[in-house]
Amino acid sequence: MAIKATIYKANLQIADMDRNVYVDHAVTIARHPSETDERMMIRLLALTLNLPADTHQGTLEFAKDLWEADEPALWHKDLTGELKHWVEVGQPDDKRLLRASGRSDRVSVYSFSASTPIWWGGLATKITRASNIAVWQIDPAQSQALAELAQRGMQLQISVQDGTAYVGDGQRSVEITPRRLNPR
Repeated sequence: MAIKATIYKANLQIADMDRNVYVDHAVTIARHPSETDERMMIRLLALTLNLPADTHQGTLEFAKDLWEADEPALWHKDLTGELKHWVEVGQPDDKRLLRASGRSDRVSVYSFSASTPIWWGGLATKITRASNIAVWQIDPAQSQALAELAQRGMQLQISVQDGTAYVGDGQRSVEITPRRLNPR
């Protein structure tokens, strides 16, 4: 018998001063049996950092990347179903990123492993022709601290200012500063 996903619920109070996005957002997260708290929380952070200000052009939502090979961690489809933003979490290969780049207006990658510099060193020159890909590194210590906030029912306050996200649950707070690896 296959192990089923574990369901997490998060109520997010987002104040993103960099993008003028101020929303309360409730999400349900299906955590794949092979997924760690750290990766799940990076998916949640990626959602927060890329959530559109309004839903007039669709919204960003969790996809089934660990279940379906042709889906990202998150995606933003407009109301016609056209793919606007493809978001990967981890260290995808260049072929996957270039394929995503052709299917979507924007591609974002959030890598959080200590091996990110090695992965990026082998990938950087292979994706230079795709100008719509943004690759971000989350410091492993910051992503591990974020993982400690994971609970089946979460109430999180997220403030973003000057490129730094402050994530708190009322008792603990984590500061996360994604660093862009490829130039704009």
